Order: sequence, then C-alpha cells, then structure tokens
Amino acid sequence: MADGTLPRTDPSPAPGDDYLERRTLRRGSAGPLLLTGLGVAYVVSGDFSGWDAGLSEGGFGGLAIAAVLMGLMYTCLVFALAELSAILPTAGGGYGFARRALGTWGGFLTGTAILIEYILAPAAIALFIGEYVESLNLFGLESGWPVYLACFAIFIGIHLWGVGEALRFSLVVTAIAVVALVIFAGAALTEFSAGSLDDIPVDHGAFGANSWLPFGVLGIWAAFPFGMWFFLGVEGVPLAAEETRDPARTLPKAMAAAMGILLLLALVTFVAACGARGSAAVASAGDPLVEALQPDGKATVWSRIVNYAGLAGLVASFFSLIYAGSRQLFALSRAGYLPRFLSLTSRRKAPYLGLLVPGALGFGLAAWSEDGARMLNVAVFGATISYALMALSHIVLRRREPELDRPYRTPGGVLTSSVAFVLACSALVATFLVDKDAAFIALGVYAVALAYFAFYSRHRLVAAAPEEEFAALAAAEAELSRD
Repeated sequence: MADGTLPRTDPSPAPGDDYLERRTLRRGSAGPLLLTGLGVAYVVSGDFSGWDAGLSEGGFGGLAIAAVLMGLMYTCLVFALAELSAILPTAGGGYGFARRALGTWGGFLTGTAILIEYILAPAAIALFIGEYVESLNLFGLESGWPVYLACFAIFIGIHLWGVGEALRFSLVVTAIAVVALVIFAGAALTEFSAGSLDDIPVDHGAFGANSWLPFGVLGIWAAFPFGMWFFLGVEGVPLAAEETRDPARTLPKAMAAAMGILLLLALVTFVAACGARGSAAVASAGDPLVEALQPDGKATVWSRIVNYAGLAGLVASFFSLIYAGSRQLFALSRAGYLPRFLSLTSRRKAPYLGLLVPGALGFGLAAWSEDGARMLNVAVFGATISYALMALSHIVLRRREPELDRPYRTPGGVLTSSVAFVLACSALVATFLVDKDAAFIALGVYAVALAYFAFYSRHRLVAAAPEEEFAALAAAEAELSRD
C-alpha cells in the first residue's frame, strides 16, 4: 500500500513520513573489538556459576559430553547466524532472518522466544547480583528490591546515555571477569587431581551408570541446559547490526572470535574447578569457582579475587542482556509486531522505551519471584526455541534462495545449520527433564503473545520496516519468477 503498511482491518492512522526517522539507532558505533566483547559479555557470568548444577544431573562425564555437544550447537549456530546477519544486518536479528524464511508467524515466534530469554535472564541475574553483594558485605547491603532497583536504574541509565558508551563499559567489565577466570584457572590447576573428577556417587539403578556417568546415559541429556550456560547469549551479537561499522564484514569476524574465546574459557573453567576441589563438592556449591579455591573452607587471596570478579561477570552479562533485549523489542515494535511506541528513540538514538519497559518488567519479576533459577530455566526454554527456528531459517533460505547475495557463507552450509537445529531441538526437550514448570510457564507466555499477534498485530505490520521490506522483496521476486 502507498502508506507503507500492510492491509489493515481497523481505522487507526497509518505511520507518517517521519515514522522511521523517529526510530533510528546510532550508526557505526560498534567495531570488531566492542562486538567481540559484547559476545563474551552476554555469556561470561555463566562461567562463574550455574553450570555446576549440571553435575547433579549428569556427573562430570555427563556434563562434559553435554557441554561439548552444546558447544558444537552454538558454534554451528554462530556460523549460520554470521551468514544471515551479513545478508540482513538489521536490529531484528533472528526475527528478521526467520521473517524472510518462515513468514510473519515464523518471525514473530522467533522474536518472541528471543524476548523471553532477554527479559527473564536479566531479572534472574539481578537476583544473583543481590546475593553476591550481600555475601561480599558490600556497603552493608542485603539482597532485596533496593539492590535490584539500583541495578536496573544504573545500568539502563548508561544505555540511555549512548550505545558507544554502553559497549565500552561492557568491554571493561567483561575484561575484568575474563582476567579473573584466567587467574582462577592458573590457581586451580596447581591443585588439579584427575581422581577428583569422577567422585560423585554412582546411581547403580540408572542405565549405563559408571563413575564418569554416575546418573547413566540419560544424565547426559538432562545436563544439556547446564552445558548451555557456558555459551548462552552469544547469539545476540547480530542484534547490534544497525549500530555496527561495516556489519557484513565485522559481524562474522566478531561472532567467531567471541565463540572461540568462550569455548576456551568453558574448557579451562570446567576442568580446573572439578579437578581442584572434586565434582561432588563443586556440584553443591552456589559459587563453584570460589569453592574450588577453598579446599578447607577458608578464604584465600585467590578465592577473594575470584569472588569479587564473579560480581563483575554478573554485571557484564546483566548489562549486555539488557542491551540485547532492548534491540529485539525495538525491531519487533518498529515493524508493528508489538506496540509501535516501544520503538521510539531518543535524541541520543537510544530506544528509551525499549530499555525502560523490559527493565520495569525485569525488576518486577525479580522483586516478586526471587527465584533466579526458575527464571533462568524459563529463559533457556525460550532460547532453545529461537535457536531451532534460526537454524531452520538458514536451511530454508539456502534451499529456497541459493542465489541470494551472501557476503559471508557458513562453512559446511546446510549441514552446519542442520546440526545446530537437531541439537537445539534436543536441548528444548531436555528442559522438560530439568524443570517442567519453567517450560510450561514459558509456553503460557508464548500462548498469550501468539493470541495478541493472531488477533491484533498481524493486521498492523509496517511494511517500511527493514525486515519487512526484505521479506516483501523476496515475495515480489518469487512472483516475477512465476510470471
């Protein structure tokens, strides 16, 4: 239509000529270093805690295999997303890719799944930050809503200041956390003992159980969600596409670099922690790296350093996940899938409502629930759905549009994205083995969102949005080829 929207079923006004001008991000703010730092920042808190619960599901061997498989899934997914982001470098990220490959329903399903991950995860991390602040006795504060509110207010404020400033802050905090992980590995490996790795008691009633797989073969599958903790969030790098210098070249390089760093950190952190203290002791610890450096229960210089750095890691992930959630919300809103006012940007080109509204939701969830583990399980469920749909989008576009201009091509092509798809589906099913309630909560949120889309927003999509134009171009080309 001439007004730049898809056909409508209500008399509400169409977007004006300045619609996209009022929804513009700051171009060229991020280069390779900042984007690599962003990819690591999304994930780094998972190296400090969370993964250790997988030892109680699969033992050392089960979690090790799960982590390898999840590392393979993320590596394949990152390569697939690198190709897709070079084709369509917009803030829509996964939603934009799925929109072209799977239609409006596929785009909305993918974008909603990503939002579930990026709204729930910061809320959970805010709770963990509160626990760290209390355990470290910082300023005499106790974990509670004032700490959660301070987290959201301070860090959203930095994002409102500007994306360049926000990403530089994230890079500094992430660097502190990574240096601390290197220090941890050096200290822990001096106490390493291979005999400590398989010290979890064996459940002889489990099929295939042994000292390395104390909970049997099924324990490998149950440990999938915890193997994801070493990499969860790295797929969010393409959401910075509209704020990146030369995204078609920069995004693939930054994503590959971030994934390489995360794989190395996962290996040394996991093996060093379990080998220094024993898998049984680490499995029951809320702060496994600190526990690994305190064999007699007494704090050491190294454990104190790692303890404070754990807070830095949480801050880095919290801060970067807020960024990712705001950009996904911005893109869905700009295209009309969610209320359009949420994509308005400030004079500093920050999507202020896209930051404030999810922040308010996250703070409310943190203050009301105070169950960080449950919220992270819900986030993981949403993440696995989005992974499967994004991998499927790569497969569909390779099959349907082989001649599409691809500045970067995924090594292995469809085989690579197929591996990611199969493993993502397996991880999705595994979430039901760990926390069925969290999975059904996520499905409930999904149902509400789909009802909103089915009965309201799908009739009010904005064709001028970049992701919608990209999909419309494909439809026009297909129609011409039929003629």
